[in-house]
Amino acid sequence: MNRSFLALLSLLIFSWGCTPSSEVETVQTHFDFNKNWEFVKDMDTTITPSLFDLASSNLNWKSIRLPHTANIEPLVIEDQQWQGDSFYRKFFRVEPEHEGKHLSLKFEGAMHEAWVYLNGKQVGYHAGGYLPFVVDITDQVSIGGENTLLVRLNNEDNPEIPPGKPMATLDFNYYGGIYRDVYLVAKDPLHISDPIAANRKAAGGVYVWYEDVLSGEAKVNVQIDVENGRATKEDDVRLSLVLSNAEGKSVGSTVSDLSIPAESNRIHTEKIAVKNPELWSPDHPYLYTLTAQLYDGTKLIDSWQQRIGIRTFGFDEENQFTLNGERLYLRGTNRHQDYPYIGYALSNEAQYRDAYKTKEAGFNFIRIAHYPPDPAFLEAADELGLLFMDAIPGWQFYQDGIFAERALNDVRTMIRRDRNHPSIVFWEASLNESGMPDSFMDQAHSAVKEELPYGQNYTSGWRDYAYDIFIPARQHSRPPGYWSGYEKDKPLFIAEYGDWEYYAHNAGFNQTAFEDLTEDERNSRQLRGFGQKRLAQQALNFQEAHNSNLKGPSFGDANWVMYDYNRGYADNLEASGISDIFRIPKFTFYFYQSQGDKNLDEAEAEFNGPMAYIANYWNDPDYTTVKVYSNAEEVALILNGEEIARQGPDTDRISSELKHPPFTFELDEFTPGTLRAEAYIGEEVVASDERITPKEPAQIEMAVDLSGKKIQSGENDVVFVYAHITDSDGNTVWDADQEVEFTLEGEGELIGQNPIQAEAGIATVLFRAGEQAGKVVIRAAAEGLEVGSIELKVE
Repeated sequence: MNRSFLALLSLLIFSWGCTPSSEVETVQTHFDFNKNWEFVKDMDTTITPSLFDLASSNLNWKSIRLPHTANIEPLVIEDQQWQGDSFYRKFFRVEPEHEGKHLSLKFEGAMHEAWVYLNGKQVGYHAGGYLPFVVDITDQVSIGGENTLLVRLNNEDNPEIPPGKPMATLDFNYYGGIYRDVYLVAKDPLHISDPIAANRKAAGGVYVWYEDVLSGEAKVNVQIDVENGRATKEDDVRLSLVLSNAEGKSVGSTVSDLSIPAESNRIHTEKIAVKNPELWSPDHPYLYTLTAQLYDGTKLIDSWQQRIGIRTFGFDEENQFTLNGERLYLRGTNRHQDYPYIGYALSNEAQYRDAYKTKEAGFNFIRIAHYPPDPAFLEAADELGLLFMDAIPGWQFYQDGIFAERALNDVRTMIRRDRNHPSIVFWEASLNESGMPDSFMDQAHSAVKEELPYGQNYTSGWRDYAYDIFIPARQHSRPPGYWSGYEKDKPLFIAEYGDWEYYAHNAGFNQTAFEDLTEDERNSRQLRGFGQKRLAQQALNFQEAHNSNLKGPSFGDANWVMYDYNRGYADNLEASGISDIFRIPKFTFYFYQSQGDKNLDEAEAEFNGPMAYIANYWNDPDYTTVKVYSNAEEVALILNGEEIARQGPDTDRISSELKHPPFTFELDEFTPGTLRAEAYIGEEVVASDERITPKEPAQIEMAVDLSGKKIQSGENDVVFVYAHITDSDGNTVWDADQEVEFTLEGEGELIGQNPIQAEAGIATVLFRAGEQAGKVVIRAAAEGLEVGSIELKVE
């Protein structure tokens, strides 16, 4: 009884979390289905009646909440992580108020082969871990009675499921579990269809596109696919559309009367004119809210709501990208979605924090690697102002037959899920670095055009063949010119750079054949613990590569990669991230931050404000090169109160094309004390940074990474908690490597290696919030140091 009551309670108190609130009336149709699951792995997968019976089951079920990973992994995954079979089970009730409704379950992501059973009967099957699927349970669910949902998952290598490549040679991990949200969807049989369940070309759900954006009166075109599952007669309904601005005020609306025959669907299109629209861009990510309401007589029976952004984009006569009529260079990065320990099982808040840090690093673009992201990440990109290249799952693998069919289906599913996001401008309908035949590329390119028939439907691929945009990696060409000599009449975007060409001396892109071709000290794969000289080398590599990219015809580039990540086939981390796996920035992070489109008029700007960063810990007598990253005009370097020099930015070979070259100071000798950089615009100091030579380790000071989102209870929200080993004055001791142990007081749990050795003066643990709001205290202790503590507020 308690189990069923909790499941019912979760349904009653939750409203569709991925849509914005608005004063426009809506009806709740999507209910949180993440709580009160049970999990077991490595068991006999024979489906028996006992699996559906709480009293008779003899498996060792563990109570869990979604999102969930099938296995907590070590920090560094050697060879490959856990792969195998697991079961997820949930007991739930559907109350009599849902009698007669169309009922389904929507899974946003489950890795990667799923069999779904309800009350002993199989009701669904899905292959593919990165895109959603919908299971109709209308005819199998018991209304008012106890129901048992069972999901069997398998995440073993499978050449028929993209990405297809076996884990032993794949350069990233696909983890197990139901790692994204699940919803119970309860709708009137007459309803706005789901784009995934409808499975219709350029249809299903709501599809939005724009015209006359720059005319002063933009046209917002809205196509709605209404489905009548009633079996008896044609129904007359009223369809209302309301477009609200960011303040919740209506700026346009329509009302239409429709007749829809029983057991059929109707696609209807309306147009809303918006005078003097606020246009969405990375510098001004203005979002409207579009609401569709479906009435049967005077009764509101269904609604749909999403934030949208009015914008137009394309390419000029020189194949340069334009947004809202103006050229915009796309300065981007790649991002893998995994966290340490928990794999893909990130909360929506954690997804937002990853996007926030990407924006904070000065980027305006993300080329996702190498699969569609969580919907919450795209919502964050919309809100923060990050342009986006969406991609189907795939990397260095192709196979005719079922694999190819599923990859082509992924193209359509990805677009149907993501087509209304203002952040998305390109569709990577390509299996990255894979030997795709021309026929596959032709079909993938055509699929995008079919799903998005009203223009602004740019495809991209790593092969210079069928796609609208050519997106090679820098290392796919050769030094010294790389892609600067590209002459074809096609937009060029350098989709990866800064890692492999420095790691393998441009020896092609076979990840396993050239592992030992370069010295550790000069490549871009540098952990924070390798020290400041090697971090400076990584930053220099990325600077050189980015400067080279700017010499050619490309309209943008994306570095490899935003965060360090586990590689699946190797016994070390892929460490070319500009931040480490715990999201702690390296020197390279600040190089890119200095390249941002500076907003010098607002000293307190959340992003792209005036900045200065000293890429030197000032703790090594043998390292007296001081590089300062800044977007200012001049930088003065001051040591112990005395100005050493004030100078302009570098003018060397690898700085010639940069928007804001760094400032390099060569000091004759090392003098301990306070090193300060002051950045000038004219005669005004607009930013500064400081390093103080640390003394001996004395204490621990703690911090938490919130990155624009408070910690949420009841969501499996996770945040990084950092323990800085400092001297008695609070200066981080950058070479400290003591073992640190974390303890928790309050609800929640600490996840990860604990105790853990500090890396470059910082030890990190992952905190997962519990079900209840309140305060928790986390402490960190190390031998011989004063204990540190931090109080966290869980909302």
